[in-house]
Amino acid sequence: MVQVRSAKPGESQSLTALCVRSKAHWGYDATFMKLSAAALAVGEDDIAAGRVLVAADDAGRVIGMACVLPEGETSDLDALFIDPPAIGSGAGRALFDAAISLARRQGARRMTILADPNAVAFYERMGARYLRDAPSDAIPGRTLPFYEYDLQSGTVS
Repeated sequence: MVQVRSAKPGESQSLTALCVRSKAHWGYDATFMKLSAAALAVGEDDIAAGRVLVAADDAGRVIGMACVLPEGETSDLDALFIDPPAIGSGAGRALFDAAISLARRQGARRMTILADPNAVAFYERMGARYLRDAPSDAIPGRTLPFYEYDLQSGTVS
């Protein structure tokens, strides 16, 4: 069973490494991964502010992470990554549900998601609605699917 908790101080390096492993799982080349490095970094300031969530397995091993950034009535799902061996374990759903709860506690009415193309089916299963393509925050000239989740009508508590 997957447990979700707040990230702890000092976990930024291991969580960043998890994000890099997860992104690389989809076959991106070294140049792409280098350009993505800054966007994949998990900051200690976000951890300290309670914006980073961690999914752990029964043995307490970290198998996923999410970061939710408040922006007024909108919260941004800035990151959601699952360690490749744990893909399909339910960690993604558990983190998404916890991210929704965190965004609601942040006072948001909606949550936005700039999605990797490989995660589109997941976000659509979770109930997010495609809005448009938007510029990548990491790769110049690349566009990504941009989604919104209505926190007021969603069924997750």
